[in-house]
Amino acid sequence: MKISSILKQDKPVFSFEFFPPRTPEGVVHLFETIAHLKPLSPSFVSVTYGAGGSTRELTVDLVSRIKNELGIEAMAHLTCVESGRDEIDKVLYQLDTAGIENLLALRGDPPNGDGSFVIPPDGFSYASDLTRHIRKKFSFSLGGAGHPEGHIECGTATAGRDLKKDLEHLKIKVDEGVDFIITQLFFENKYFFDFVERAKQAGIHIPIIPGIMPITNVNQVKRFTKMCGASLPKALLSELESVEEDSEAVTQIGVCHATEQCRNLLKQSAPGIHFYTLNKSLATKAILESLSDFRR
Repeated sequence: MKISSILKQDKPVFSFEFFPPRTPEGVVHLFETIAHLKPLSPSFVSVTYGAGGSTRELTVDLVSRIKNELGIEAMAHLTCVESGRDEIDKVLYQLDTAGIENLLALRGDPPNGDGSFVIPPDGFSYASDLTRHIRKKFSFSLGGAGHPEGHIECGTATAGRDLKKDLEHLKIKVDEGVDFIITQLFFENKYFFDFVERAKQAGIHIPIIPGIMPITNVNQVKRFTKMCGASLPKALLSELESVEEDSEAVTQIGVCHATEQCRNLLKQSAPGIHFYTLNKSLATKAILESLSDFRR
């Protein structure tokens, strides 16, 4: 079922994001994680996409297995990184043949910590270009990425992020055919609500699903927020650092904070929650179980 159709149903959507493991043992663990989460009846799950051929085939295989073997709706991520049009078309045909109906179209981050994105030969510069290309040939339901605090590359070191320009880029993606938006992770809901309001003012009226990551490791969340440009509230960071060596205490704080975020988001009519699971089930399961009053 297309996510664009799922979002038209009169209930919040709850979805999980996974990444392709690097080992066969990791794949086994991933499917154990999905098995733990399946009883929560996710609206869909998504699988990220590696650059340079690192996980592309595995992404196609995983989303195909999740949908066709486990019976869970699946969305594949697809990026422009190190891929020409022929290679992208090959992946699109594989997904289409496998019965996958949903894609998250992304520009993608430079691989291996490279400083800047390099346009591949006969490739695409932006997610909007990729979206336009897909729309010409296929009928996938397409998602796009949104950045409540602004894309880390949109702006300058001195002037800060250019939120207006960032929204202009998002509007182009929407005009090219994106059906829904999933946001980058954030830890203060004010960023999401401000982003949604600014998007409406810019003429964007498609569903915007907030992305939430339960914190389970202090160093990990510091690394992630540095990479994507999200900010950590000082009070939350201080609380986490005070118990940094106690993994259970860190997870408890992270779960409590994410649960409060989710309840507040849903009470204020967010269309659902997209969980960045990091291929783990316990934290996400605890949060979603506590939201039973929203899961009609």
